[in-house]
Amino acid sequence: MSKEILSSLRKALRDYDGDQCIVLANEAIEKGVDPLMAIGALTEEIQKIGEGFNQGELFLPDLIGAGSAMQAAMKVLTSELKKRGVTRESLGVVVIGTVFGDMHTIGKDMVATLLTAEGFSVHDLGIDVKADKFINAVKELAPDILAMSTLLTTTAKEQNVVIDALNKEKLRGKVKVMVGGGAIDQTFATHIGADGYASSAPEAVVLAKSLLGK
Repeated sequence: MSKEILSSLRKALRDYDGDQCIVLANEAIEKGVDPLMAIGALTEEIQKIGEGFNQGELFLPDLIGAGSAMQAAMKVLTSELKKRGVTRESLGVVVIGTVFGDMHTIGKDMVATLLTAEGFSVHDLGIDVKADKFINAVKELAPDILAMSTLLTTTAKEQNVVIDALNKEKLRGKVKVMVGGGAIDQTFATHIGADGYASSAPEAVVLAKSLLGK
């Protein structure tokens, strides 16, 4: 029975059907399927979708649809884990947000979803995040990685503002900084002193693991 439910859950993710993912996640719990097994099945499936995107076989709408469906299922499954007092083994702690002045959320959401699926503990600060909010989060949460997104050329400089603030607060050496977004490239990331740059959500996962030696 558990194999059938997990297979159906995988198919719902491939179909980008968030509503069905919620139904099946709840059904899995009701029928005694380990939530960690369900998360594992979803993670394997979304990794395949990410690989398809990187290879040019799938496109941005596919990644967005899969990410949204994954988020829907993960809310159910992680809530159940909390009820049981079970914690997933974490690959590391990530604080993520879209920089001040930028209201774009899709890219940041995809990165957060894929990092969570991979096993990172992700704290999403949302959009339009000022430097001091990033700094406070680094102080309070002591993340391994600070990830910043920007889609606009006019707000790209905010990533540098945050890195300068980290240096001023003597926090820069305590956290890896990764950046991404349509407004920047590797040259810009290197110029502002980021530890890494990723051009897509699947690449961001690979980068995050690499920065932490995983």
